[in-house]
Amino acid sequence: MDKPWSGRFKGETDALVEAFTESVSFDKRLWHEDIEGSIAHAMMLASCGIISEEEAGIIINGLREIAFDIEDGKFTFDPKLEDVHMNIETELVKRVGEAGKKLHTARSRNDQIALDLRLHVRKSLKEIRTVLTDYMSAIIEKASQLTDTIIPGMTHLQFAQPISFGHHLLAYFEMAARDVARIDDSLKHMNVSPLGAAALAGTPHPIDRFQTAAKLGFDWPARNSMDAVSDRDFALDAAYVCSLIMMHLSRLAEEIIIWNSQTYGLVELPDSYTTGSSIMPQKKNPDVAELVRGKTGRTYGNLISLLTLMKGLPLAYNKDMQEDKPPVFDSIDTTMSSIVLMTGLIKGVEVKKEVAEAALEKGFITATDIADYLASKGMPFRDAHNITGRIISWLIGTGRTIAEMGMEDYRSFSDMFGNDVLEYVKPSSSVDRRKSFGGTARKNVRDSIKKAKRLLEKMKN
Repeated sequence: MDKPWSGRFKGETDALVEAFTESVSFDKRLWHEDIEGSIAHAMMLASCGIISEEEAGIIINGLREIAFDIEDGKFTFDPKLEDVHMNIETELVKRVGEAGKKLHTARSRNDQIALDLRLHVRKSLKEIRTVLTDYMSAIIEKASQLTDTIIPGMTHLQFAQPISFGHHLLAYFEMAARDVARIDDSLKHMNVSPLGAAALAGTPHPIDRFQTAAKLGFDWPARNSMDAVSDRDFALDAAYVCSLIMMHLSRLAEEIIIWNSQTYGLVELPDSYTTGSSIMPQKKNPDVAELVRGKTGRTYGNLISLLTLMKGLPLAYNKDMQEDKPPVFDSIDTTMSSIVLMTGLIKGVEVKKEVAEAALEKGFITATDIADYLASKGMPFRDAHNITGRIISWLIGTGRTIAEMGMEDYRSFSDMFGNDVLEYVKPSSSVDRRKSFGGTARKNVRDSIKKAKRLLEKMKN
């Protein structure tokens, strides 16, 4: 089979070279974008008088027929034709004849692939944004259900201070909100069209790049033809955004794994999001959370792969850039599925409130409140901290908890303790006193949920 570029060559391409250099095995995924770009290009060529309106109509109809066949699974991509572009163009010429040969006027595969990948990344980031807002909605709903549930907040994986579980979950809403903002920022920066830059230098044909940019939903055409065909910043942006989203999901996955362990036993995961053991019948494993945690490393690897790919490339296009697509596709697919699965997991997780209540009796979780109490009575905080440390040391030695302390016990350490300290050190009181902006007080959490709902509504619109 003659290749579209075979005119300059006398010999056949070695079969191993064909297999090594083909990209259609993965870039056929871009068929929809390739046809979309080709239709816009054909319409522009006709409006500029480079081809006739009749020829444009023939080309566009042929492209749409090919699209229907691909959607129906009736189209076979041939690796000998190297890539998605040559497969579609060769089929177009086969179907419509001479008019099809004119489609490639004033463009190159270099600006064609830059366009296709950019369109695909733009569409994919918008889809990720949509499922991300669904995930945020699930967090809000679960946080609303758990606002009054108090659990131990941890630092260094040790019980630190009591918090509202709803407050804890809303931290992940904030992470996701930043992810949405990063997607929006990336979409803004990538929304320029490379089409019409041709191989690297532009074209002598009287084209209208602003027209094709507008037809394809871009803000403007790329200003420099060499940058247009060699820029992959948009792909790196997508890989980076995906890496950050996955990092945030992985942190939540890790916490779910910890909460689900027998050591903590704080949550019950839905059967539909867990698996069993082939040998231990009692096991119920948090495999979804573990795989999200594990797949995060893949997205990091994809980002590094792209950065390494691009770091030494001279202008303009180089064949190395064929390898930009697999890591981008993988990051997009991994992130999409991970968000969807974590959304389902959040919806289905159940908190064992009796376990949470029992946990609050461990680890002297309101120790800071004792120091804060003394400070509120006028004692310098460092002195209050020292006295509280002595109290905790005494409690450890006697095997008692803060809840088991009586007034005589408190007064043996300082006569500044009053009867109100007994209420002051209760976990619920501790939580509700933390009314500072962004604090865990349950009133704050309810206000935060209202604001989160408004923000999410704005994001969706």
